[in-house]
Amino acid sequence: MNLTQVAKQLGVSTATVSNAFNRPDQLSSKLRQRILAEAAELGYHGPNLAARLLRKGESGVIGVMLVDSLSYSFSDPVASQLLQGIAEVLVENGKQMLLLSSALDSAEQSSAESLPDGFILYGALQGNSFEQVKRLGKPIVKVDYQSGSTHSVNIDNEAAAFAIAQHAFKEQVQGVAILGLRLVDSDRVCRLTPEDLLTESLDVAHSRLKGYLRAAHEVNIDIVSSQIWHVPINNSETAEVAVREVLGLSDIPKVILCMSDVIALAALRVAKELGINVPEDMRITGFDDMPEASRSVPALTTICQQSIEKGRVAAKLLLNTPQGDNTVQKIVLHTRLVIRQSCP
Repeated sequence: MNLTQVAKQLGVSTATVSNAFNRPDQLSSKLRQRILAEAAELGYHGPNLAARLLRKGESGVIGVMLVDSLSYSFSDPVASQLLQGIAEVLVENGKQMLLLSSALDSAEQSSAESLPDGFILYGALQGNSFEQVKRLGKPIVKVDYQSGSTHSVNIDNEAAAFAIAQHAFKEQVQGVAILGLRLVDSDRVCRLTPEDLLTESLDVAHSRLKGYLRAAHEVNIDIVSSQIWHVPINNSETAEVAVREVLGLSDIPKVILCMSDVIALAALRVAKELGINVPEDMRITGFDDMPEASRSVPALTTICQQSIEKGRVAAKLLLNTPQGDNTVQKIVLHTRLVIRQSCP
């Protein structure tokens, strides 16, 4: 049954039925409960979203497309904080969130992609996901990815990495290791090759690597490819594999620069297990400033990249973009070096 038929059966106006489902503050609690109960008996459970889309030309849904699988994204603290920020703004504006993943074959979710009124794209999407979303002609905001044709919200990853490396190098350094995140196309932990250092990319990982290397160059520290590890996924187990390789070297480094707090916290745990004192024997830095960074022992020196605020800004930018507006805004949020005990 549709809304009009239900209203006729219940002997009330269509506006009253609509308000019972969509604007409960417009009705008394007793009247609303009666309408909901009697509508349910008729098999009617509220306005059809597809019908609303056809009628109004909008769904009230915002799509968030993640570069990784949904299960991984929920386990990743940075992605979770970003989603928190987006959700806060959507709730304030009466919008719903639809989560999508570019890791899923686009044909499997093409029908879902047609529903949202606009999209927030997080990271460098896989395959042709971006082109498929772009063809829909709806507002798009990219997060953590440089783009010339759409709105974007980023931080200056190179400058932030330079700042934390410069801090780590303020004292004399006898050896450095960099634990990178997704630097090469491999699902295994590995060291970089000289050819890998020639890669030109604007993605997050290569921008951070460029900042680290620039800071090292300024104090005459030579970092070669064999001192740089690729960590394919941002979780503790994978990070620990890389950390154990680094700390298993005959000449362990005095500074470890990690491209995420998850990797850095793994380094702190393994160092403690092996009897390596931080920061006396080795200085360790992270990147993100997730909540656990301040609670670790020692507390982690890191970069605060405002992941929650990044989500808020992206959502506000999307909701304030009129359909068909071709003006492109590029927002760069400030980062902050947070100095704690792991690298004082």
